[in-house]
Amino acid sequence: MMEKRFFFIWFLLLSPFAGAQTTMGFEDFMDWVKEFHPVASQADITLQFGEQEVRMARGGFDPLLYGDLDNKVYNTSNYYDKREAGIVIPVFGPVDLKGNFEQNTGTFLNPEKSVPSEGLITAGASINIGEGLFIDRARATFRQAKIFQESTKAERQQILNNLYVDAARAYWDWSANYSNREVLREGVRLAEIRFEGIKSSFEFGDLPAIDTIEAYTQVLNRVYRLQQAEIDYFNTLVELNTFLWNEDQEPMNILDTIVPENVLKAVDMVYEKEMLRQMLNTHPDLLLVDFDLDLLDIERRWNAEQLKPVVKFNYNVLTQSINQLELSPFFENNYKWGITVYTPLFLRKERGALGMTKARISFRQNDRDLLYLRLAARLEGELNAFETFRSQFGVYADYVQGLRRLLDGELIRFEIGESSLFLINAREIAYFDSQLTLNDIAAKRNISYAKLLNAAGVGFDF
Repeated sequence: MMEKRFFFIWFLLLSPFAGAQTTMGFEDFMDWVKEFHPVASQADITLQFGEQEVRMARGGFDPLLYGDLDNKVYNTSNYYDKREAGIVIPVFGPVDLKGNFEQNTGTFLNPEKSVPSEGLITAGASINIGEGLFIDRARATFRQAKIFQESTKAERQQILNNLYVDAARAYWDWSANYSNREVLREGVRLAEIRFEGIKSSFEFGDLPAIDTIEAYTQVLNRVYRLQQAEIDYFNTLVELNTFLWNEDQEPMNILDTIVPENVLKAVDMVYEKEMLRQMLNTHPDLLLVDFDLDLLDIERRWNAEQLKPVVKFNYNVLTQSINQLELSPFFENNYKWGITVYTPLFLRKERGALGMTKARISFRQNDRDLLYLRLAARLEGELNAFETFRSQFGVYADYVQGLRRLLDGELIRFEIGESSLFLINAREIAYFDSQLTLNDIAAKRNISYAKLLNAAGVGFDF
């Protein structure tokens, strides 16, 4: 269904054969903007930032291959020939698995480097039982990367929501100015018809010359207002065109045969008031702060972990070949082990880092509380504005209908000779002006609804 709508809009925007007027609805326009606007594309690119951040963090658990060749020959004597290669495999935890092969020969080789002529294979593990037991730098970085990946989704939604408001404002301004132009065109048409009729009556001696002057001044006044409306319509059309792009990221222009949806069309609220208030908790702005707090919490855990002493236990099994590998009990035969322990005496750096992180968490939490209050106040303001515009629209629509009835009645009185051209013009001007005002109120109502959704954190994906 979406593809059909896109094809339809594409035909409207590009086809030179679209001669008849065709309506481009608000939803069709918004779908097109979301699909092809450069800002929407940038919003999608933010997701790639998160994916690549996770990829980099996974690099902390990549296996490491290493090799070393060290040979010394002096005065034709082979002092030593040391060869070593191995692999270290970090595990998602406090354990590193290790494998090593070394083959050493030479006249002056350090005795502790002596191994069988075929070489020696070492297989074992290194385990952190102090600092790094529950969390280490690699795991902290990976968890922060996952949080950052989630935050890019909220950032994408934030960008799309702002684009939604800007595009909605451009569309409804275009729609209102289109309706205003049509109203004023009708006003010019009626004024010209009336002027021709009055001029004919004057030529037959039924009306004085002053009536023709009054009728003609009305034509001139309405033509002037129509010209201003044409300028306003063109400006909003230019603004609207900035939101229309094709799939090749090239700007497009709307054809003159495309018209907007009627600005007076009623707006249906997708969400109730209470639902919008509840959705405020998932507002992208709040989620981004929550993600910052999650990142700081992981940093706090890692800083607290660094208060522990480093205690690293190493154990390796020794064998001349894989086929001869025997899993004998620990510390019985063919093994190598060791333990490393160290810690700063005062831990001032570590305690300072932990205290700094806690302070940043408190500071950011206060930011979140203040932000929530501001967003809640903004939401209530937008709710009130939308309800006010919707109420104003209903009241003013009745007012316009009343002016229409007054105009119709005045026309009847004029036909039977009980009214004057001055009164007809006054009634007509009041009616046309009220239509323009009603169009502006309707546009403000529709734009206010878009701003209401944005205030609740809803936009393109609602």
